[in-house]
Amino acid sequence: MNNKPIALLIHGGHIIDPSQGLDETDSLLISEGKISWLGKGKPPPSCPEYDILHAEGLIICPGFIDLHCHLRQPGFEEKETIATGTQAAAKGGFTTVCCMPNTLPPLDSKETIDYVKSIAAAEGVVRVLPIGCISKGRKGEELAKLDELASAGAIAFSDDGSPATNSRLMRQALEYSHDLNLPIIDHCEDTALSQGGVMNEGTTSTKLGLPGIPNAAEDIIVARDLALTRLTRGRLHIAHVSSEGSVGLIRRAKEKGIMVTAEVTPLHLTLTEESVIVHATNAKVNPPLRTRKDIQALIQGLKEGVIDIIVTDHAPHTEADKMLKFALAPPGISSLETALGSLMSLVHAGQITLTTLVAKLTREPAKIIGNKYGKPGTLAIGAPADITIFDPDMDWEVDTRAFTSKGKNTPLAGSVLKGKVMATIAQGKLVYRDDSIRIEAKVA
Repeated sequence: MNNKPIALLIHGGHIIDPSQGLDETDSLLISEGKISWLGKGKPPPSCPEYDILHAEGLIICPGFIDLHCHLRQPGFEEKETIATGTQAAAKGGFTTVCCMPNTLPPLDSKETIDYVKSIAAAEGVVRVLPIGCISKGRKGEELAKLDELASAGAIAFSDDGSPATNSRLMRQALEYSHDLNLPIIDHCEDTALSQGGVMNEGTTSTKLGLPGIPNAAEDIIVARDLALTRLTRGRLHIAHVSSEGSVGLIRRAKEKGIMVTAEVTPLHLTLTEESVIVHATNAKVNPPLRTRKDIQALIQGLKEGVIDIIVTDHAPHTEADKMLKFALAPPGISSLETALGSLMSLVHAGQITLTTLVAKLTREPAKIIGNKYGKPGTLAIGAPADITIFDPDMDWEVDTRAFTSKGKNTPLAGSVLKGKVMATIAQGKLVYRDDSIRIEAKVA
């Protein structure tokens, strides 16, 4: 792929850009790393020469933004690195990824934030925005220096995977979030209630003889932290919502004017707890895959705007990790490269519109991040050329041997998905191109 910005005319594609209300067949020109022209017909002679990518039959949209993924570096490079993770992101159509801080050491200091930024600048192929810890060492005992982390470039704070069980600590974090105008990304889990559980509590867990995690383990902490957000006037973002009860709690909180946003993953939107029967540890995730009733509540929440965005929660693990007994295997699914194909099943089934899907992956996460980091999520003239091009109707089989990510852990292996990323341009650089995409030689 190119390591410098290109001059490229993307011709004749179906442009969907919710940030500008665009939903029509058009062309756009990229030059000097930015969107320089958008419209019909031939571009103006402001760019003396450019390549041409013919995009007839393809969707052109702003580059996808992932507010929640795990790049594993530093400390767990056997699972993923910033280099391999961002390459997987590019293959999945993501031009901005926000990496969680549960690394070793965790991202709880300026030095660790600087490390991630320096590696991303040297080895990453898409924009990487680090998320700092809420507490020192992610231990939930003492607040990290959130102002220092923010100054270093953290775009949010989270102890993801280790929920803040101390209500006083969570209150303090939310007070800082108000002052810094940065969200607290909340892993909502009552660990006393979920302790020992490995999948959703219900008939399937009983049938398999596996200890379950009830929906209430999520709902209780969602309710607590919504109350604390109302008290502090902070900014709360609920991570990986999975239960019907949580959707209802967030809906009512928004009606009351509480400053809360929420996310959901493709897997919680498309797979039920029954996946564990067939895929075993590759379907083990936290929060667990739940029921069809929960999925319908999540989809309705997306349509209503109760759930603001879709994230991958990309969580790569080694094959050895997932070969452990169910109770010992770590939760998590490698999902950057399958996200679009999974989500397009909802579009093809008529459960959400294509425009809604694109908005949840572009405009809406951009609102949460803000414009401080390059104005992602739009194809507006002058914006960085972050662009995803995909075929909404292409069938393809998930072959984990072809994954760019080190993580091959997915319950989708062998599945046929409909909807595939064909090219990704990040900050004007072509960072991924499917073999079937051809680019014409330059014209003067």
